[in-house]
Amino acid sequence: MSNTVTDPVLIDSEVKSPTKMIAIAVILIAILVAVVVWLMRPPIDVYTQSVLNLSGNPVQGRSIFVMNCVACHGQWANGKVGPNLHGVSDRKSDAQLIQQVVSGETPPMPQFQPSSQDMADLLSYLKQL
Repeated sequence: MSNTVTDPVLIDSEVKSPTKMIAIAVILIAILVAVVVWLMRPPIDVYTQSVLNLSGNPVQGRSIFVMNCVACHGQWANGKVGPNLHGVSDRKSDAQLIQQVVSGETPPMPQFQPSSQDMADLLSYLKQL
C-alpha cells in the first residue's frame, strides 16, 4: 500500500493556495499604487485652500461672472469664445476650477485672480450651472 495522500480537501486547498497568493499580491499592488498616486498629487496652494475654506454666495458670484466672464462664456455661460460652463463642476473639482480661473494656462482665457471671497462666490455660481 502506498502512502500517497489522496484526500480531496488537501488537493483542493493546494490548488487554491496559489490563487489566494495571486489575489493577495494584486490587492497589495493596488494599495501600493493608490498610496503612490495619493502622495504624488500636487499640493493645494495657499490661495486655493483659502477659497475652499470660505462659503460662496452664488448671487454675488453671478455678478462677478457678468463683470469678468460674459464676453467669452456668454451671458448665461452657454459658451462663445470660451466653452459652455454648464455642468463644469461635474467635470472638474473645486480646486481644478479655481486653478483654471486663476492660471491663464488655457488661451485665450486670461490670468484672473480675484480675492479669495470673490473666487468662492464665483465658484458657488459655477457649481449651480
